[in-house]
Amino acid sequence: MSKGGETVLEHLKSCVIVCGHYGAGKTNLTVNLALAAAQSGEAVSVIDMDVVNPYFRTADFQELFREAGIQLIAPIYANTNLDLPVLPPSVGAAIREKTGRLFLDVGGDDDGAVALGGFSALLEERGYSMLYVVNSRRELEPEPGEEAALLRRIQTASRLKVTHLVNNTNLGPETTSEVLLQSLPYLEEVSKRTGVPVLGAAAEERLAPHLEAEGLLPVRVYVKPPWS
Repeated sequence: MSKGGETVLEHLKSCVIVCGHYGAGKTNLTVNLALAAAQSGEAVSVIDMDVVNPYFRTADFQELFREAGIQLIAPIYANTNLDLPVLPPSVGAAIREKTGRLFLDVGGDDDGAVALGGFSALLEERGYSMLYVVNSRRELEPEPGEEAALLRRIQTASRLKVTHLVNNTNLGPETTSEVLLQSLPYLEEVSKRTGVPVLGAAAEERLAPHLEAEGLLPVRVYVKPPWS
């Protein structure tokens, strides 16, 4: 992520939780933000909180994180034949540390947020920013009311409050700047229904030069389907 990622991080607490709907792009955003923080000289840790879906999660980027000096904390047995949904004790220790930049990648919609709820007291004590990632093209004709309802369910399951929306609308390699611009009313409506402000919009680096938007986050696509 370019300078835009570092600028966005300035508006966030040192502990950043990333949540949202399946397929919204939570993990790719987490990877980009973590790399941006590391590149700016921060000590960075990433916790893979996805105990629901064994695909498209931050545990898949161990080597990338290692090269960037990022500590990865993942479910025990992640990426093995015994891929069990068990979080290690180091999760609580990392939250208590209160130093450096910490990212929590939460998977599984409201189901996955249940695991996060077990650490709600520690997160409240530390202080956090909680990003809800939105892809208005993730399925055929999504509805802002359903998006808002899911956000509320995640808050209930996690016992935490979403602090910002992030627009990550895309159609994969078919994404154009027009696709992102057309998504703005959708994000505005979700924000209106939830009272949660929009932090910014994530856009592939190839599209960023063609967009003029406040809070633009140029990103690289790290998370790709297995068949690509």
